[in-house]
This record gives sequence, structure tokens and C-alpha cells, in this order.
Amino acid sequence: MAVAFEIAGHGAKIGRKQEDAIAALLTEPTLVAARAAGIGEKTLRRWLHDPGFQAAYQQARRAAFGRAIGRMQQAAERAAAVMIETMNDPKVATSIRLRAAKDVWEIAHETFETEDLEHRVTSLEQKAAEKRGEGGPIAWPRERSG
Repeated sequence: MAVAFEIAGHGAKIGRKQEDAIAALLTEPTLVAARAAGIGEKTLRRWLHDPGFQAAYQQARRAAFGRAIGRMQQAAERAAAVMIETMNDPKVATSIRLRAAKDVWEIAHETFETEDLEHRVTSLEQKAAEKRGEGGPIAWPRERSG
């Protein structure tokens, strides 16, 4: 699973062994990842403190997490249907139906809160852009000391 990583902002590529180490770190603990990459544990631990390696590792983790989120999003519609079917099925035990109803409620509530926060952030960003357009820096309010 070695992927060529170019480290954004560093203008350098990492080596093949480092690519192998990153690929292994995505699925294994450090000691196992070192063995899988054919390097010593001390070498891997040293690399983990190197800013270039850290950047490439973070980039790989974000990409892997993004793929996992994509898979979850693809399954979300069916998951919602199963929760709602379970919640509404009188043949299912009451405790399970209640758990499904609680899950549906919590997901709906979290979604509402997220959408509200997105709206508020967008509004603040627009106000900040308008303020910058007026030619001055943004004057953020200072915190009052109690």
C-alpha cells in the first residue's frame, strides 16, 4: 500500500522505507509497523519526531479517515432505515426499540446543532469579510476580566 507522499509546504518527498512505515502505522501499533516496514523501532520513533515525516503521516491519516468517512456516508441511508424500522417494529423488544429511538433522536439533534453552527460560522465569516472590505482590520472584542 505504499503511496508516494509529497509533503505539502516542505517541497520534499519522503523515502520508500518511510512510505512503508506510514502505510504500516495506519493499521498497526508502532512496534509491529516498524517490523512490517523492515526498520527498527528506534528508527521509526525517531522518524515520528521528524516534522517532514509527521506531515506525511498526518496527510496519510487524513486521507485514510476521509475514505472511512466516505464509506460511512455511503451506508448512512441504510443505517437510518434500519434504525427507523427497528424503532417502529412492534415485534422488537421494547428496550431495543427505545435504544433505536434514542439513537435517531440524538443523530437528528446533532445534525441540527451542526447545521446551526455552520450557519453561524458562515455568518461570522461573511461579517469579517465585509469588515475587511471596508479597509480596516477586524476589531475583535476583547475579553472582559472578571
